[in-house]
Amino acid sequence: MSNIYPRTELATQMAKQLIHPGVLDEGLRSGLFLSGLRRTGKTTFLLNDLIPALEREGALVIYVDLWSDTQASPADLVLAAIRKTMEELQAPGSILLSKLTRVSGVDIGILSFKFGFKLESVGKPGGTTLAQAFTDLVDQAKTDVVLIVDEVQHAITTDDGNQMLLGLKAARDAINPRPLTPGHFIFIGTGSHRALVSELTARRSQAFAGATSIPFPVLDEGYVRQLINRLDNDGVAILPSPEVAIEAFRSLGSRPEEIIKAIRQLQLHLPNGSNPDDYLPVIAATLRSTAADIELSKVEQLGGLAVTIFERIAASDGDAKGIFSADAAADYSKAVGREVRVEEIQPVVNELMAANIIMRRGHGLYGITDPFVQEIWREKIKFKG
Repeated sequence: MSNIYPRTELATQMAKQLIHPGVLDEGLRSGLFLSGLRRTGKTTFLLNDLIPALEREGALVIYVDLWSDTQASPADLVLAAIRKTMEELQAPGSILLSKLTRVSGVDIGILSFKFGFKLESVGKPGGTTLAQAFTDLVDQAKTDVVLIVDEVQHAITTDDGNQMLLGLKAARDAINPRPLTPGHFIFIGTGSHRALVSELTARRSQAFAGATSIPFPVLDEGYVRQLINRLDNDGVAILPSPEVAIEAFRSLGSRPEEIIKAIRQLQLHLPNGSNPDDYLPVIAATLRSTAADIELSKVEQLGGLAVTIFERIAASDGDAKGIFSADAAADYSKAVGREVRVEEIQPVVNELMAANIIMRRGHGLYGITDPFVQEIWREKIKFKG
């Protein structure tokens, strides 16, 4: 049995919405951004489910992970992936060329692609623009070209990365509106820094402002049931019921590594003759609280004002608003025991967003990035009360 939990149905649905959008899905061609916490299976889903599904729909997919080389410029990584794809398409009989012919169902009618520019000039100042390069690529491939950038938020950490995103937007705008275009340019960005990924579509100054941004669909109970079956087949003696394991998985933020860690601890510490279903929730709650404490300690390290702002947002039943108001500043002053000026608030909010603790959900609206951190905080406040 494969160690990978297949999410074929989800991937197939997303691919169809992207490649053959209905009226309500046409906005996806402006860009799709998926944000989710680390270790929830985003990259696994992209590589094993979504990319194959896009290729089954005839798309040419270019994938790049900005965490593959943290020392390299994000722009350089993206441009290198684009040039590598074009280079392979220029090689007669290349694997990628054969694959494109197969997945797109289009008889290219040539031994290889021929680009009227030097590949090393693509995306460089004074060289071939990304709009020109992708237009030529779409016209020769006669199909949709999908660029997936994993951990896309790293692109906005450098000027080159921001310029690269603007270049990709220009490519989208040059290709997609054409009435007789043989294909479209589709950009997908994913990231684990939910606050920054949200900013990529929420801020007007960002290249893909107004594009679609949605939470990454976390793994469901089917994953947990498969995991229990795998463990049973491997001869693991102490196993919880699927129903209890599902609840534990959800309480751990739907992170595969965490539920496996919890079941491993169950093997080590379950008293003889005890029921695993009685102990797994306790283990999961402990792991959950520990993970949340790490995040809450980051808030404390930013100082008392940061803690107070965080608590105001965490206490909100929905998205918190008015956190920069004079009334809010007065409340902060009481909490920290000194006068807090309104102009002090924004820099602290920026620090909280940079630490991936809070995220901007709209104009003047803020929320906690990780829902179960907020839940743990509320539970602790309730307990203290």
